[in-house]
Amino acid sequence: MIKIEAKRKIMGSVSALTLILAGSGAALAQTGAQTADKQADGEANKNAEIIVTGTLLRGIAPVGTNVLSVGQADVVAIGAKTSNDLLANIPQISNFNGIPTGTAGFGQPIVQTNLRGLGASGGTTTLTLINGHRVVGQGILQTYVDPQIIPPGLIERVEVIPDGGSSIYGSDAIGGVINFITRKRMNGVEATARYGFADGYNTADANVTAGKDWGSGSLMLSYAYAWHNNVQGYERNYVTQNFTGFGGADNRSMACTPGNVRIGSTYYPMPGTTAGAPNKCSTSDYLDIYPRETRHSVYAVLDQQLTESLKANITAYYSRRDTVNMEATLSGSGTITNANPYFRQIGTETSQTVFFNFEPVFGKGVASPSRFDSWGITPTFEADLGHGWHLRGLANYGHSYNNTIQNAANAGNIVAALAGTTTSTALNPYNLSATDAGVLASIRDYSNNSVAKQDLAETRLVADGSLFNLPGGDVRLAVGGEFHYEKIAANIRFGSSAAPFRNAAAAARQVASVFGEVFVPIVGSANAVPGIAALDLTGSVRYDSYDDVGGTTNPKIGFNYKPVGWVTVRGNYGTSFHAPSLADTVGSVDSRISFTTAIGYAGGRPIIWISGGNPNLKPEKARTWSLGADIKPPVLPGLTLSGTYYNIDFSDIISVNAGGFGSAAWYNDPLNAPFFIANPTQAQVTSFSGGVQPDNFPSLGFLYSNYGTPYAILDLRRYNRGRLKQDGIDFNAQYQRPTSFGSISLSFGGTYTLHRRSSPSSNGVYTELLDNGVGRFNFTAAAGATVGPVTGRVQLTHSGGYPIMFDATQTSVKSFDTVNMYWGLDLQKIGLKQSAMLTLNVDNLFDQNPPYRTSGNGYANGATLGRTVTLGIRTKF
Repeated sequence: MIKIEAKRKIMGSVSALTLILAGSGAALAQTGAQTADKQADGEANKNAEIIVTGTLLRGIAPVGTNVLSVGQADVVAIGAKTSNDLLANIPQISNFNGIPTGTAGFGQPIVQTNLRGLGASGGTTTLTLINGHRVVGQGILQTYVDPQIIPPGLIERVEVIPDGGSSIYGSDAIGGVINFITRKRMNGVEATARYGFADGYNTADANVTAGKDWGSGSLMLSYAYAWHNNVQGYERNYVTQNFTGFGGADNRSMACTPGNVRIGSTYYPMPGTTAGAPNKCSTSDYLDIYPRETRHSVYAVLDQQLTESLKANITAYYSRRDTVNMEATLSGSGTITNANPYFRQIGTETSQTVFFNFEPVFGKGVASPSRFDSWGITPTFEADLGHGWHLRGLANYGHSYNNTIQNAANAGNIVAALAGTTTSTALNPYNLSATDAGVLASIRDYSNNSVAKQDLAETRLVADGSLFNLPGGDVRLAVGGEFHYEKIAANIRFGSSAAPFRNAAAAARQVASVFGEVFVPIVGSANAVPGIAALDLTGSVRYDSYDDVGGTTNPKIGFNYKPVGWVTVRGNYGTSFHAPSLADTVGSVDSRISFTTAIGYAGGRPIIWISGGNPNLKPEKARTWSLGADIKPPVLPGLTLSGTYYNIDFSDIISVNAGGFGSAAWYNDPLNAPFFIANPTQAQVTSFSGGVQPDNFPSLGFLYSNYGTPYAILDLRRYNRGRLKQDGIDFNAQYQRPTSFGSISLSFGGTYTLHRRSSPSSNGVYTELLDNGVGRFNFTAAAGATVGPVTGRVQLTHSGGYPIMFDATQTSVKSFDTVNMYWGLDLQKIGLKQSAMLTLNVDNLFDQNPPYRTSGNGYANGATLGRTVTLGIRTKF
């Protein structure tokens, strides 16, 4: 229920909105470069049914902002098997030039569509829409939209607005908006089938779309299937943990097969246990860099003109994705004494430290399966009210189900088995196969099973039309209201089957919103003067009242100015916000204590951290503005040049205090003092954590007795602590020209970041991230041509390199450049078959590896499957 105070705020906001929109020669907002010409020429009425991203007004492109678009031809040329394949070609998206995959696990199972790399904790700062409406999120600890629910054959175009959009859409649109627009009508059947392969990799996908158009309406149904096998670390030579050949450290594990014995500081590698260099192995060898996946998607569209003035549309979808993610081989280490019947004395010692993995008994790697289901239905209507006014209504419901299972070794049972005193209770670390089957079963008895269900429901009404006429054209107004409901119910079970820890949480919220937008054409073709061929102004504002985090008002203003008909100067300013995800607040299920001994400065002592949500989180906020120009020189038809400067000031960022893992200096910052305790007693840990249960060890007593007093305990629950200031330049050049032999096309577009300054503690002290670990320059360059029945395209994708500080072994990471090729043969044009095309895609044509990095798994700035060849056929009948 909406509180009375919230209702008062809404009514007050309605009044303010009315005043702003009614008199608003000075109230401004967003639209595209061609608006003034269309308005002046009377084309707005002809295009009245066209709804575009970033505006409430029909037939008007968003004023003052840069719009990126990917169309059906790009779907074919890129060889997109999923929507994520399309997004990976947009330079402003953070996972640009990489394998578009999530980890398919408890932490982050969905590929996040993240414009500008702004990120978020449990939610997202990029709003992903389908046909202008929201989509239910997926995940356990996140609420990300999974774009893969849309069959590629149904995509008409994807519109990307890399500007703040909360004045139109509300929460999440800080980095921008991505809108997948589906096709509405077709007759016949279209089918696509493809098979692809790379070294150790195979993939297959198919898409069938059928439609019937009966004039007053149509029905379309599309089904997509996709499958690929997994690729593991040992299958790609760029994956490594041994950096000695590059002047770095050897970060491989000593828990290998065969393993190692350590007495004091001397190692005795198995099986001979003669003093020497220890055996080492990479934990990344049997870790998936690309998990196995099978996906089914169904999407239906029913469109019907009911009367001359009333039209209805219903869309519905269902998607299921099954993923199996292979994780590192199970391993262990600990102390064994001569009380263990399997103890093998080397000298006079009575105890040893042993390192081993369970490959001989459990196999290489461990499988963690996941399942993701999602479905939704969206009925809409459009009514012509007369006198140039229209009413649009929408109802939208979606539901998702997520189930992930992560299998691991039971660390507590490993310690107990090393301390076993009989052959029926003890672990034999020198020959694991000789260990009692019951002991091995107890060690294998640990899993993390996580389930989440999410629901979204919303209704919306928008009325738009002409208010009055100015010399420059019609003043247009749109006003509307929306009610939004979302819910998450999640539970986790981790630990042994006999005594698992269980945690469950459920949360829901309601949001009531009012919004409006005005378009004011000051100058059009009818009143143009030298130096002012056109001038459009827009203004939009939205008020959202949340029943859990309060209310927020976000305005935006924009302009388009044409000094001459072929030059458009545009700009906008606005505020945006991201409401904390329910998975970050009372719907969080990850409250737990974990520990590691792998932090170098801690000297082998454990560092404990607390995970979990925070019911006191408030919305993240941003101020955004941009200024740009579009040029279409008449002396060179087909050429478009665009450039945009953007500026983002992002505050109250939801983050965790992970800096305590990276540097001992973090503990010296007084602003971090509330978030850690150094050398904590067991009682202090219990009090500081609120008594939450450990997840990777049996008890605090176990930790203290086996590892000693921890170096520190960190509070890694979510807080509004960070701030980010980023600015840069987006650019695009396109040339398309018909020729006597067909056509040619050239394009060059990307983004250059000028500054990316971060203040993790909101203390006003900013660090320039571009000086350490963040790249400035991403672009794509493509050249294509159609010659008779043959169409071809070559695309270069560039991820810029970046410097590295505080690393004695490496000062920079190089750029990553890949070349993709597309070739298509139209069989109809050579008389072999009607409406059919053979296609060939070669991704990463020159088989380039991502750049080397002396940390992690040995690579950075992108990922690749290597040279991948995909053969396909497209047909229509």
